[in-house]
Amino acid sequence: MSETPRALVVYESMFGNTWKVAAAIRDGLTTASDTDLVRVDRAPAEIPADVGLLVVGGPTHAFSMSRPSTRADAAHQDEVVMPVETGIREWLEELPHSTRSTLTATFDTRITKVRRLPGSAARSAAKMLRRRDFRQLTAPMSFYVDDTTGPIEEQELARARQWGVDLGAELRSASAQARLRKHDIDR
Repeated sequence: MSETPRALVVYESMFGNTWKVAAAIRDGLTTASDTDLVRVDRAPAEIPADVGLLVVGGPTHAFSMSRPSTRADAAHQDEVVMPVETGIREWLEELPHSTRSTLTATFDTRITKVRRLPGSAARSAAKMLRRRDFRQLTAPMSFYVDDTTGPIEEQELARARQWGVDLGAELRSASAQARLRKHDIDR
């Protein structure tokens, strides 16, 4: 794993389902890279220099990333697992532009019965990261919960873990290609 850069998974979760997905992605990524899992309200203000892959995920609220008002609405529905003040939208808005080639991947959770509705927290987060000069490693991914507060099925968690494995393989490949390019330039 020493040749593969570290990964950082930053997530927002209201009822714990997105946290479970983020943990499964982390578990898959650890097959290729040292990986940290951090709740968004505890995420670093800047991406550490040794992080080669930033994975960001949160629930889809009102066709996009959550807002303070949608998180407050969630808190009125049931007990939430994290403070409602900070979500991935606010964290990404404050994140400095990338000055190096940090790769990103984004994911969201959505309700199974509304799979075809437009809008996605993962696509919105990917767009915001591109505007901050981060490079997208793969297309945004959605994982499905049975209802607003869950539960999330085991097959979705298995799919999230496999996505993490796949991200790790892509990160390893991208890292090897970057080392080859650097070697060619240094010659």
